[in-house]
Amino acid sequence: MENLYIAPTPSSPQVDFKFDARTLSLRGESYPENAAAFYGEVISRLKDYLAQQNGTQIEVNIALAYFNSSSTKMLFNLIAALNDAVEAGNRVTLNWYHDEDDDTILEFGQELSEDFPAIDFASHPVKSS
Repeated sequence: MENLYIAPTPSSPQVDFKFDARTLSLRGESYPENAAAFYGEVISRLKDYLAQQNGTQIEVNIALAYFNSSSTKMLFNLIAALNDAVEAGNRVTLNWYHDEDDDTILEFGQELSEDFPAIDFASHPVKSS
C-alpha cells in the first residue's frame, strides 16, 4: 500500500503514515475548517491498511499541540479503527505526546487509554520551548 503524507498547514496537522514501516504519525495543530473532510481520507486509508494486517506491530505517534472539538471526534474515530485492528490480532502502540503544562491534551489522552485499553498507550510529556 502506498504511504500517505499530507503536509501541515496552520490549521491542519502533518499526516505521515509510513505503511511500509508500520509507523503512523500526526503532528501539529488540528482545527481544519471541515475536520470530517480532512480526516475522512486519512481514516479511510488507515482502515484499508489495517484490514490487510494480521499479527502486525504498528506504532502510532500523535503530537498535537491543539485540536478543536470536531477534530476530537475524528481522532476518536481514528483510535477506534486502531482498536478494531488490535481486536483483529494486531498490536498497536500509541505514543501520545503533549506539552507538560497542557492538562487538556493530557486528559484527552488519558480518556483514550481508558476507552481503548487494548491499545498499548504511552504518554510522553514534552517541555515547553
